[in-house]
Amino acid sequence: MPESGNTPSSPERSPLAEVASLFLRLGATAFGGPAAHIAMMHDEVVRRHKWLTDEAFLDLVGATNLIPGPNSTEMAIHIGFARAGWLGLLLAGACFILPAMLIVLLLAWLYVEYGSLPQAQGVLYGIKPVMIAVVAQALWTLGRKAVKGWLTAAAGVAAVAGYFLGMNEVALLFGIGLAVMLLANARRIGNGLMAVAAMPLAAVPAGVDVTAPYSLAKLFFVFLKIGSILYGSGYVLLSFLHADFVARLGWLTDQQLIDAVAIGQVTPGPVFTTATFIGYLMGGFPGALAATVAIFLPSFVFVAISNPFIPRMRRSAWFSRLLDGLNVASLGLMAAVMWQLGAASLVDPLTVLLAVSALILLLGFRVNSTWLILAGATVGLLHGLL
Repeated sequence: MPESGNTPSSPERSPLAEVASLFLRLGATAFGGPAAHIAMMHDEVVRRHKWLTDEAFLDLVGATNLIPGPNSTEMAIHIGFARAGWLGLLLAGACFILPAMLIVLLLAWLYVEYGSLPQAQGVLYGIKPVMIAVVAQALWTLGRKAVKGWLTAAAGVAAVAGYFLGMNEVALLFGIGLAVMLLANARRIGNGLMAVAAMPLAAVPAGVDVTAPYSLAKLFFVFLKIGSILYGSGYVLLSFLHADFVARLGWLTDQQLIDAVAIGQVTPGPVFTTATFIGYLMGGFPGALAATVAIFLPSFVFVAISNPFIPRMRRSAWFSRLLDGLNVASLGLMAAVMWQLGAASLVDPLTVLLAVSALILLLGFRVNSTWLILAGATVGLLHGLL
């Protein structure tokens, strides 16, 4: 079994039981997208349970950015492997996905039956400010480990600036990571020419507006393709889904696609459960199950293949600096996302009070972020009723 780097937090429970309990809870309560999910995982596995050190956690964050797929789900899979081996790898990912899948299935059924989305504005009103505090706390803690000098500090600032300038997220991550690696190893390069190559996104082929016949196999392989090649945010997922399901196959309308992505955004757990919603619209429960398995399956494979190489990368002078660059660039992008979410979420004195109170409780009293999210949801519901 891989080393976790720390003593177990609950000796009386098996590592597999700990992994299942934690990720089932996170899968049911982790709102706010990948940045917030990773912040909550840091709160649990580093600060509270001490399964990993800050440095080891940061290396896993950097490693998830090297492979396609949903970053927070891949973090769950990495953590499960670190804590409980190969069974932990499978269990952590499945437990993180399952609650979100079931919630999305229920909402998809309501959508099909009643033709509209249930209103959840009150809950989101209270949850969003708390998630801002959770991300801020993680940035503060991880940033102190990730920024190791002027080079990594400049890389973090460059990531924030590039994000707000509209640069491609994948190009930023890999470009900054390679830049840090090359600059930190400048002496090894000698007088050679240094060049930083940014990896472009895989092009999405243009489709045609011709309705293709639905089949479960075709649905499965389309989502398997998306899960295998998609880097970037939920907005990138939206473009892939539109190209395949609206433009090429004609299975969805634009409005249905927007509703599907909205469901993925407002429910807890991974945003990729948008696939569950689309699968249900196309083929009921079998379609939902096929779509969910297909879009997440590549993540399990990529993590299983890449995880053993992470310690070797850290021992390499070259790849260690690449990880440093990816880590600090990832935190820069998290900071930019937090700023945008904050501008949209902190809309009145009550939401500001919720965010500040949550941050104080996280930093000063180490309150579990799950309880703070539930408290925020309760305040939001009460506010909506008044």
